Amino acid sequence: MADWDDLKVFLAVARSESLSGAGKALRLDPATVGRRISKLEDAMAARLFARSPQGYALTEEGGRLLTHAVRVEQAVAEAMEEVKGEGGLTGQVRIGAPDGAANYLLPQVVARICDDNPGLEVQIVALPRVFNLSKREADMAIAVSRPEAGRLTVQKIADYRLSLAAAQDYLDRHPPIRTLADLRGHRMIGYIPDLIFDKELDYLAEAGVETVALASNSVSVQFNWVRTGAGLAIVHDFALPSAPGVVRILPGKLSLTRSFYLIRHADDRRVERLNRFAALLAEAVGQEVHHLETLA
Repeated sequence: MADWDDLKVFLAVARSESLSGAGKALRLDPATVGRRISKLEDAMAARLFARSPQGYALTEEGGRLLTHAVRVEQAVAEAMEEVKGEGGLTGQVRIGAPDGAANYLLPQVVARICDDNPGLEVQIVALPRVFNLSKREADMAIAVSRPEAGRLTVQKIADYRLSLAAAQDYLDRHPPIRTLADLRGHRMIGYIPDLIFDKELDYLAEAGVETVALASNSVSVQFNWVRTGAGLAIVHDFALPSAPGVVRILPGKLSLTRSFYLIRHADDRRVERLNRFAALLAEAVGQEVHHLETLA
């Protein structure tokens, strides 16, 4: 029978899909992690992971254990909360988010939540892809569209705006832009077309732009190109206050609206600690978007 220490090692490997990643999270030597996993598999008489050069992938038996291990993890966290009383939130929460939200919204939002809850530890995982909450890659995730499958709960937390923008230095050095047709004479910045992981991110298609001269799967890279005067891009309005030299272009002719959604695994609705954190996060993100767009 597995104890909680065994399950912590199992969860770390399941989430990182490697012994080295799990070792870093647990502050253990990877060889020790490997031995612990082998011992757990022997004790359960089941193969929990399929090993390959690409890493450790859960087997069918491992997937079944994952469900129970997460429940144990949640129960332990809830017990600690109850023992400590209804005061501030404690324990670890991992949030997955696209890098626009992760870079320009979550740092200050999460810092304020942690100021009010000193026992809380929050991890922000910024990745340009959809998070797999069923594999427990994160406790919750911010997404730009509603998921169409899975045992998930979805809460819309904010609408946000995007605008065509460029550094004033770039505009001073290039022909004026009065209409969308004028964009043909300018260098465009955007996503790598085959790495757009959500249709809601295909901004330039709405502007009729077919060629992207400078491309990245990272919003932050795109925005830094804009800041340095490399070209034009569609950027988040909530990012503009962080770059005073960047200005909006054709605001009356090209402005997009998108939404952020908070995604959680359905089983987590019973976890009061995560419910409380999700409520704080959703409210604070909405307020921060409104505040920053007002400054833009």
